[in-house]
Amino acid sequence: MGGVGTDPSGKNDDIQDRSSREWCDEALTRLNAGRPESALEAARRAADLDPGAEWAYRLISLAHERLGRDADALPAAERAVALAPGSWLARLRLAAVLRRRPGRWSDAVEHAEQARRFAPEEAGPEVLLGDLALLRGEHARAVRHYRAALAVAPAHPQARVNLALALLRWERPRPHHDPAWPADPRETGRARRALEVWSRQARLLVAVATVAIAAAALALDRGALARLAGFAVLALLVPLTVRQARRVRVWSYVPAMFGRDPWLGAGVVAAVVSVPAFAAWLVLGTAPAVPRALDPVWAGLAGVVVLGWPALAAVRAMAESWRGRPLRALEQALLAGPDRTARRDVEVTLWIVLVRTWSVLVPLVGVALVVEPRAAVAALAVPYPVVRGCLRARRMDDRWLVAATLLVVPAAAACAAGGLLGSAWAWRIGLGALAAAVAVFVARAARAWWRGGPGPWRAALIMCDLPMGSGPSAALTAEARRAISYARGVVLAYGDGLGPRVAGAAATVTSTGELRLIAGTEAWEAIEADPRVAVFAADPLQRRYWVEVRGIALADADVLRVTPKQVSVGEFPGRHQRR
Repeated sequence: MGGVGTDPSGKNDDIQDRSSREWCDEALTRLNAGRPESALEAARRAADLDPGAEWAYRLISLAHERLGRDADALPAAERAVALAPGSWLARLRLAAVLRRRPGRWSDAVEHAEQARRFAPEEAGPEVLLGDLALLRGEHARAVRHYRAALAVAPAHPQARVNLALALLRWERPRPHHDPAWPADPRETGRARRALEVWSRQARLLVAVATVAIAAAALALDRGALARLAGFAVLALLVPLTVRQARRVRVWSYVPAMFGRDPWLGAGVVAAVVSVPAFAAWLVLGTAPAVPRALDPVWAGLAGVVVLGWPALAAVRAMAESWRGRPLRALEQALLAGPDRTARRDVEVTLWIVLVRTWSVLVPLVGVALVVEPRAAVAALAVPYPVVRGCLRARRMDDRWLVAATLLVVPAAAACAAGGLLGSAWAWRIGLGALAAAVAVFVARAARAWWRGGPGPWRAALIMCDLPMGSGPSAALTAEARRAISYARGVVLAYGDGLGPRVAGAAATVTSTGELRLIAGTEAWEAIEADPRVAVFAADPLQRRYWVEVRGIALADADVLRVTPKQVSVGEFPGRHQRR
């Protein structure tokens, strides 16, 4: 457990003699190595040695989160904030945990904003605020936060990858739920599942029944009997509808769910339309004498029932491929470097660009065939974005993507040659390559579906989610504690609207390493607006020794609680240094 055991070389004694911060270092190392269970044990050892070590509680929270125990991660994160309310890392850790708790979304945003207020020079708070906006579908706000984070840390991989998702207008795999709702996401998830199952069952039943009735009437001359079976299908839909409706316990959220997930609403509406259309089709078929003028209506109703589902799927595929700015997103994902999440998102983005290219080539070539064949020369420019993206990506692990690209690009050239030269064979090669690209896409999608892996579609995009709030806290050495506790005069530096200010203060250091200050009223008013302060003290015993603590000051009763962010120590110059 945690590497502790009998060791004749004496290493076990060294482990037992570790300090709290050394155990925290060990816990962080184990977390980075993908060993959360072992990291949890090390972090607990650190907390046992020093109950006031907020870093230890942050690591405990992070280890629980990595183990999927969000309920256990919350108390430890709250304990860290209670120990160091001015710690931006503790606020960030708590915000990361709260975003997964139902009804605590606004609290997560509040703590993330506090972290940004405490540490505007850090990229982490901006990244988390961007993640919170992205998960709600607020893409413009997410872009602003990620760009602010990259202005501070241009190489931040999470900001790069998630900025690419925001530019693509990415939605979560289950976008029906607003994380800010107080409703339990499991309840809305059950409601969504029930609505999806009902819409699929209803559309499938009426579509199969329509085809079967038409075949029985035309091929077997059993139209009357088949139509009676159709009415039985309508009766069967009643218990199916009641059964799924009982599973929806949050009907008040259903309209909002449709607003957040329009495709869910479109599927349910398609089912609601298909059922009465099927009933009307049956009634028209049972009429003793249907006028010839109603034949198109009859056929149209059958078309709605049978073709509505595949038509909706095709519209969705095209609509999702044209959302966002994939070329800009691809640029950001490539800048993230060798990150595994970034590589996966790069390939999915290239599939999106390829589908866009295909969807432009097909109507262009069709218009050229009908109107003016020489206009097909414009097809040469269409594959430029996908070629550019593939050249920038350089390495592509998805061979299906390579094959589809090698079909679409020559297809454009062949169609252009067919239009300019009037070659029928060039047209056949170009059109055949476009059709083959569709077959490759379908085969790749079927393979992903069968294996349960990421497919060539937008839903395969994933966020980058690196650990939040795991960094070490600032530590006060014994010399720094003595200098602040016994100094004859402590100087508090702060800022207000007129610039930097200094004031005298009385200070003590708690066992947790937090500073407690007593200062004038004017300092309190300025610190409420900007809590960033600096505390300076000189050691009265070693007169050349000084310490400066930069941190966050928060009011608590009649004292200011200062959480250190940065500790600097040094010596005043002696006579030999003044020369």
